[in-house]
Amino acid sequence: MAKDPYSVLGLSPDASNGDIRMAYRRLAKTWHPDRNPGDAKAEEKFKEISNAFALLGDKEKRKAFDRGEIDADGNPIMAGLGGDFAGGAGGGGFEDIFADLFNRQNGGFGGRRAPQRGRDMRFRITIGFIEAAKGATRRVSMPDGRAVDVSIPEGLRHGQSLRLKGKGGAGVNGGPMGDLYVEVEVAAHPYFRLEKGLIHLDVPITLREAVLGETITIPTIHGDVSIKIPKGASSGTSLRVKGKGIYNPKTKQRGDQIAKLHIKLPGQPDPALEAFVAGWRCEEDKDIRQKFQH
Repeated sequence: MAKDPYSVLGLSPDASNGDIRMAYRRLAKTWHPDRNPGDAKAEEKFKEISNAFALLGDKEKRKAFDRGEIDADGNPIMAGLGGDFAGGAGGGGFEDIFADLFNRQNGGFGGRRAPQRGRDMRFRITIGFIEAAKGATRRVSMPDGRAVDVSIPEGLRHGQSLRLKGKGGAGVNGGPMGDLYVEVEVAAHPYFRLEKGLIHLDVPITLREAVLGETITIPTIHGDVSIKIPKGASSGTSLRVKGKGIYNPKTKQRGDQIAKLHIKLPGQPDPALEAFVAGWRCEEDKDIRQKFQH
């Protein structure tokens, strides 16, 4: 039988919910298996701490424990019937009748309790943008010390949850294990971003590339590709790269990547460029801001 959860967390029964959370965080940080690799004592201690918090951290379970309705393992405590119920000659007494009745229902007085399904558990992990886009496997350490491999499907979106059937809390009396729900947060990428199912990439280009139109190499989540810049491209021009975006589980196809061009002028003044532009005239220049005129 598990130890008293209050004692495990070093608290008294009048501890507040905040006290319980703080005690758990402090102790879990000290005894976590990742910080004590190969230490069986630390693993067992971490398991005790996690089980104690699983009970006391749940308001309803804590109330039930405090009322004596469940034990430190979270199992129901069956109260016995008082008084003597002696049966007549040749027949069973009321105790035997009730015991037989409840044993048949797998919950009898003195009989074996019914199998109970383990509790569902929730876990949150953060993965990289590329991992979410292309799929990956991430190993996580559970509060009870188990290591679980989480398979990240291709095209997973930020905030989605994965259900791992039978990977949650252990069942009681031979009952099945609960499920594990993993909520996934996707970290931002230095230059890729996802908008409405499309991957967007801001691509700096030189003035020469914009004016003359040249072929350049840009990154995608599937590797580098070459794209042709049209002659006379302006900043803000967007080019679509087919099939180099993120997988869509509904359509079973990969989306596209949008490359948005941004003209980058030299960081330092260039006398040759200044002289060229000073002598260059274009009839369209006078109409470039026509939309602002009233």
